[in-house]
Amino acid sequence: MLKIYFGEMPGEIYNPPLYFANQYEDDWITSQLSVEMIKDIDKSTVLSARAIDSPVLGGISPLQLSGGVKTLILMAFDETGKVFNASAGGDNCAKWIVRISEEKELTISLHNIMSFEGIDFSAHILNDGRIVNNYSEYLDAATDFLQG
Repeated sequence: MLKIYFGEMPGEIYNPPLYFANQYEDDWITSQLSVEMIKDIDKSTVLSARAIDSPVLGGISPLQLSGGVKTLILMAFDETGKVFNASAGGDNCAKWIVRISEEKELTISLHNIMSFEGIDFSAHILNDGRIVNNYSEYLDAATDFLQG
């Protein structure tokens, strides 16, 4: 299940791309899930664990992937139980967050209102314990905690 905390959560990894640089493992990059996320978000092709073909940058290492992809890979493969700031990625990461949360329990923090519009999901809002079952309920919760 997806668990969301709106605002700064104690102990969260606020800068997932920096954390990724020191923690990722080669097999995370070549997993089918990562290959799909990298293709979708960064429009890039994984050639090997250390080589990615970017249409914009040419040959790059995993360290040059977008912050959103790095954050998603951490969410999917980091087994430390860390909470990652999902706001490090854009709205194009929302469907992948939901997909990852269907495979494992996932807790994220959000510092902005990420668009889950058109995505079938439910989430446990940790700020007050409510369960949201659609985008409208999610927006109500997000505006309760992110105003100001």
